[in-house]
Amino acid sequence: MVAGSVKTPEEAVARIAYLSSDVVISVQPTLSNASAFSSKLEELSSGGVKGTLTASNGVPEIQTVRQNADPLLSVFQPARSGKLVSVTATSSILLSSIPHLYKLINYPVVIHVSLQPSDFPDYSEITSIRQTGLILLQSESTQEAQDMAVAAHGLAVKTGKAVVHFFASSSDDSEISNEDTVLLGRALDRAAARTYQSGKIVSTSLYADDGVVAQTSNSIASVAVGTNGHASGLVTPASEASGIEPSSNGTSTADENSTRPSLTSIGSLHDAIESRPISSDDIHKHASTIFEVIKQVTGRSYNVFEYTGPRNADVALFVFGSTTGLFRSTIKRTPGDDYSRVGVITARLYRPWFGTKLTEVIPKSISKIAVLEQIKKKTTKWGPLFLDLLTCLRTGPALKGAPVVVGHQLGFITPDTASQALRGVVQNLKSESPVQNLSVGLEGVPTDVGHSISQPAIEAAYMKILDQLFGKRLHIANSLDKPNAGISATITASPEYGYGSLLARMERRQTFIERVENLAKSNDFTTRIPAEWLSKWLLVADDESKSGALVPGIIMRLMVDGSPAAYSLLSDKDLFYKESHWLIGSDAWSYDLGNSGVHHVIASGKNINMLVIDSQPYSEHAAADASRRKKDVGLYAMNFGNSFVASVAVYSSYTQVLHAMLEADKFDGPSVVVAYLPYNKENDSPLTVLQETKKAVDIGYWPLYRWNPRGEKDEKKFSLDSERLKKELQEFLKRDNHLSQLVKRNPQFAANLSGSYGTEVRQQQKRKAKDAFNKLLEGLSGPPLTILFASDGGNAEGLAQRLGRRGKARGLKTLVLAMEDYPIEDLSTEENLVLITSTAGQGEFPQNGRNFWETVKNSTDLDLATVNYTVFALGDSHYWPRKEDKHYYNKPGKDLDKRLADLGGRKLVDTGLGDDQDPDGYQTAYSEWEPRLWKALGVDNVDGLPDDPPPITNEDIKIASNFLRGTIAEGLKDESTGAISASDQQLTKFHGTYMQDDRDLRDERKSQGLEPAYSFMIRCRLSSGVATPEQWIKMDDISNEFGNQTMKLTTRQTFQFHGVIKRKLKSTMQAINRALMTTIAACGDVNRNVMCSSLPQHSALHAQAHEAAIRISNHLLPSTTAYHEIWLTDDDDKKVQVAGDAIVDHEPLYGPTYLPRKFKITIAIPPHNDTDVYAHDIGLIAIKGGDGKLSGFNVLAGGGMGVTHNNKKTYPRTGSMLGYAPLDKIHLVCEKIMLVQRDNGDRNNRKHARLKYTIDDMGVKVFKSKVEDLLTWKLEEARPFKFHSNIDTFGWQVDENGKNHFTFFIENGRIEDTPEFPMKTGLREIAKVHKGEFRLTGNQHLILSSVEDADLEGMRDLMAKYRLDNLQFSGLRLSSSACVAFPTCGLAMAESERYLPILISKLEGVLEESGLRHDSIVMRMTGCPNGCARPWLAEVAFVGKAFGAYNMYLGGGYHGQRLNKLYRSSIKEEEILEILKPLFKRYALERQDGERFGDFCIRIGMIKPTTEGKTFHDDVCVAPPLFFHPSKSGAHK
Repeated sequence: MVAGSVKTPEEAVARIAYLSSDVVISVQPTLSNASAFSSKLEELSSGGVKGTLTASNGVPEIQTVRQNADPLLSVFQPARSGKLVSVTATSSILLSSIPHLYKLINYPVVIHVSLQPSDFPDYSEITSIRQTGLILLQSESTQEAQDMAVAAHGLAVKTGKAVVHFFASSSDDSEISNEDTVLLGRALDRAAARTYQSGKIVSTSLYADDGVVAQTSNSIASVAVGTNGHASGLVTPASEASGIEPSSNGTSTADENSTRPSLTSIGSLHDAIESRPISSDDIHKHASTIFEVIKQVTGRSYNVFEYTGPRNADVALFVFGSTTGLFRSTIKRTPGDDYSRVGVITARLYRPWFGTKLTEVIPKSISKIAVLEQIKKKTTKWGPLFLDLLTCLRTGPALKGAPVVVGHQLGFITPDTASQALRGVVQNLKSESPVQNLSVGLEGVPTDVGHSISQPAIEAAYMKILDQLFGKRLHIANSLDKPNAGISATITASPEYGYGSLLARMERRQTFIERVENLAKSNDFTTRIPAEWLSKWLLVADDESKSGALVPGIIMRLMVDGSPAAYSLLSDKDLFYKESHWLIGSDAWSYDLGNSGVHHVIASGKNINMLVIDSQPYSEHAAADASRRKKDVGLYAMNFGNSFVASVAVYSSYTQVLHAMLEADKFDGPSVVVAYLPYNKENDSPLTVLQETKKAVDIGYWPLYRWNPRGEKDEKKFSLDSERLKKELQEFLKRDNHLSQLVKRNPQFAANLSGSYGTEVRQQQKRKAKDAFNKLLEGLSGPPLTILFASDGGNAEGLAQRLGRRGKARGLKTLVLAMEDYPIEDLSTEENLVLITSTAGQGEFPQNGRNFWETVKNSTDLDLATVNYTVFALGDSHYWPRKEDKHYYNKPGKDLDKRLADLGGRKLVDTGLGDDQDPDGYQTAYSEWEPRLWKALGVDNVDGLPDDPPPITNEDIKIASNFLRGTIAEGLKDESTGAISASDQQLTKFHGTYMQDDRDLRDERKSQGLEPAYSFMIRCRLSSGVATPEQWIKMDDISNEFGNQTMKLTTRQTFQFHGVIKRKLKSTMQAINRALMTTIAACGDVNRNVMCSSLPQHSALHAQAHEAAIRISNHLLPSTTAYHEIWLTDDDDKKVQVAGDAIVDHEPLYGPTYLPRKFKITIAIPPHNDTDVYAHDIGLIAIKGGDGKLSGFNVLAGGGMGVTHNNKKTYPRTGSMLGYAPLDKIHLVCEKIMLVQRDNGDRNNRKHARLKYTIDDMGVKVFKSKVEDLLTWKLEEARPFKFHSNIDTFGWQVDENGKNHFTFFIENGRIEDTPEFPMKTGLREIAKVHKGEFRLTGNQHLILSSVEDADLEGMRDLMAKYRLDNLQFSGLRLSSSACVAFPTCGLAMAESERYLPILISKLEGVLEESGLRHDSIVMRMTGCPNGCARPWLAEVAFVGKAFGAYNMYLGGGYHGQRLNKLYRSSIKEEEILEILKPLFKRYALERQDGERFGDFCIRIGMIKPTTEGKTFHDDVCVAPPLFFHPSKSGAHK
């Protein structure tokens, strides 16, 4: 026996199904809720357990399918491909699957069903399929389930017929041993299985007969030829028909090779052997044989019909239910003669029905048989089993002397009630005139009825939108929370039920209107007032807005009236509203539209709205089984011609969802809104859903559109709200002549609409590119050299391009390509091959090398015996400091080298390993590797080689740009790409915009042969972050019209827009200009947006600081006119030309090369350091004079956050105090500091170009003296000041002038609408009525500023309406901040904005437990070490290292005055939680009064303090985290 035990029937069945199948369809109630079978299946699969009958002795495939997603559709494709398929499910799938069951009867498919509800199973679902032709096997206990599962698979393989094995779970079963391998070997015919697996049935029809018929002959079981000429069915061993018993290993002892035909030659079989369809007698014979095998191996006896009891019994109970064993045990243990002559009969093989065999089993002495049927849904007076017995016992020759059959309805029976029930049945039988259809047991159903239908929580997004839009008008007919008079949730959730319910609801309202009309004319009310209001309502009863406005008044007056007539109307008060009628469904409605309620709704023409939520991920669709045949509901409705149709996706465009639902409601007729919400499991994170949605919409799999067939003009009928259409929709529009008009109106769509997608496009591109290059090389005489690179940051690509140029100079035919662009089929034909790759993530290939590596790694036919190769790898030996992670260092290059050698490649030179830790970085190893390569190729001694051209630097780009013009204007006009040139990408930063691409879509677009989804980020220049309400509204408009419908409030107190595509870039800039804002110098090597504390309490001081910020900003603004020429002039405007064709500009402060790097200035007003004054190139600390007004500023210089991982020459730095300057001269001080940096900053190494390095190189004293020399006067001594925190103060505050200010919590600065929180809409509504201003904070939050007392109540109401007054967040969340990172930032190595809220949620539980919920702990996260969210000053910080991995820093100063230090490198979420949870608990227990978390971490020895930027990398903690008492140990002794 196999070691181990089985606890439930489902476990036993799951094991047998797994071992006996190629494919197991595991049907679950939801994808996130395991079934009673699926846990065991997953355990076996993850353990790599091989199947007994699985082809090639492999691991069976487990396909998980939702219960409501037409699961048996998944059977057809593998079954027709010669795979043995089994299904594990509950009986609830059977009725809806009957059309498929008829089609599957001639395939060796086994369907195991656990009858439901588990405590009181309903056998009517089995009797409902008894006429399908399936073989039906029954078991009750765990042991029986195991044996019958074996029998089911053995029978399916023997007969080629489908088998349903049904059983009732039993909680009283004891554990049994795992299946017997000997039994499996003998009961499962391997030879027959292999024959079936070697064939294939060509058929695509799901709704018509495909000609498959299982057949047998006198000597062998065979297969019939279908109409398509292909073999169909099953070949079984010759031993079977000739009576030879199978041997113990399950194979025949006859000479199989000489007697069994192959599937490919089956046509000749019909000429040689007469065959016939498998008969019921054949099935009986095979079943009996398998039962005998089970008996021989295990000693357990089974028969087609089974009788237990005395051979002289008078009466018997034929039980068709879950209490057979209970009745048997009750009879056995009851003393006396009460049941001494009572027997029990069961049908082990329920179908085919072998009635003639029954009489052979039961004693002749039996005169009466009680039929006990556990069937809840009776459709006829007599039960199915009762009729079966009548047919075989009371008809024909068997009638004489046959027992009387008495029907009984078997109810719920427990061990406590079994004796009573049994007594009642026996007494009824023994009476002279037994009562027919007597009920036995309780009719009630236990409360535990198995898995209930529920809507996945993730789908609540669309429900919330409906509720927000329609409120009390909303009526969802098939809502799961409605009482439905005992009708099952499965039925009430269906479109058919909902449709009927809505028709009744409409009729009811019409009757209600008539009743109101009669009462309005009557004198039944106490006063005439209700009648007058009702008369007004009748005039507008079908106008949703006008009637809805009257309803509150009508209800109030009816309640005041108090008459019976009034109360009769109040009982139906919901009908006063012109309801918005909706049916809500899932993509389960999409599988058979013609036969579903979807068709009925559309065909009815009634004013009913359907919301159909499709949850299939795009990535799953790409590899989906074509047989599943899910229909496009939207296209179906459009072809019908009478319906409003919309395709929406809440995670792509929230606004478009709102428009679609409102238009559906207004449309007088059927409306279908198909809504995308892709998930693999119902508990998927919103981030996962977002990424899947973006891919589907971007690639055109899920286009966003609205279709109104009643539009007055063609162009109004179809509105495309995304940029791509899938093929089927294109064809529909072409038929209706709309596509051409759409393209005419929007020429930019033309390429997208007509383009074809798929990997074959990509392959063609690769082939054409390489062939074209080969033609160029034909004239060269040297040997060929192909150089392939994989590069994320550009270093590997740069090396490859340089190597290619040098090779060409040496006479080689060099070809340089990204690995992803190389046609892999040419690899074995290369002569000399160089591969250069950098290292990404955890030792992974860069994005543009992954597919190449996967193909090479998995190839079984690549032969590189004639290929000479070498590899150069780029990595960082310190990037993964933990010992167990060291193997990640240069892993892609090492793996590639080993694999190419395994494939027979001949090494030119040893692999070079570039290391960023070497003195010259990777160049150290490269300078040794390259000469060896030239020597191996015989081109090392070549005279007259030209010098390599120097690389183009940012300084070169600036010099050649003609004061920031470059070729930006020309690039904007190039419609062939969504990108601009590399040099222009650097220059547009000075104009306030970065080119980016959507990294969520990179892989998918690449596979489709498309360029990346390029777009632009635009950042406004908004000094001190103050905006008017009018400007807010215009920013909101810009984000909706030109961007991705969100706004980002940045850590530099300004607006940032994402997702602006190139053709909209100029329009966006002009719109910003019309809002009296600009983007010039918001980015680039210039002074950027000047920040200022948003301190609302001291508005007078803030106003003075704000004026100073504006003065500084304007003073340091670049003077070039390029910004105006490129962005603000129309195409017809003529530019002023001087000196021929050159435009001459002048930059008095910056000069033609501007600054070496970015330059940032901020103002902080003590006691709040809410702008992180220490983190900037210049930090100005406002000093209040004796008169309470702003007198001047303490001046800090040299702060900066940018770092490169593992490069200790880079570090963050806090600003150094230079002294004090008066208010009227502060702009000059800033200018001179900037000029010293301009003239002394490092322009050769951008990683060393910030002011912080200039000051450290010079020394603070020298730097200060240079500034004072330019000023011609000395800075004063710094004035005293004190900071309390660097976070915002949330909620309402009143300033010294009595004006009110409210600080909103805007998590990570993202302004957007979601179904849960319509923040963006709410802030827009506030801006419409606000008379003060908005202040953006340096912590990414927002202050509603200067609200008068008179406006306070209305403002509070608006805030409450949109839940903008909610501040019930943890102190940790309120003190957190994150940069954008994925998907738009090209520098991001890990998630940030989208992940930090999730991480905080996982920490809030321990904060609550520890009493720290309201304590402020500053936590920040960035996706890379560039430091946009200023992580190095946080008490806890996480900086992205690779996808899902972060460096963790501790010990920053709560006031932003001290840098933190590295505590752990490259840790993932699990480790983060393992560190922080106990640390937070310890902080709660051991902190001193007023001690902040960062200070605590230093005091207890968790981390050492960072005293200055140059010591940032010193004394980092590298040991595993230990939570010790500081008196006993220390971290760095």
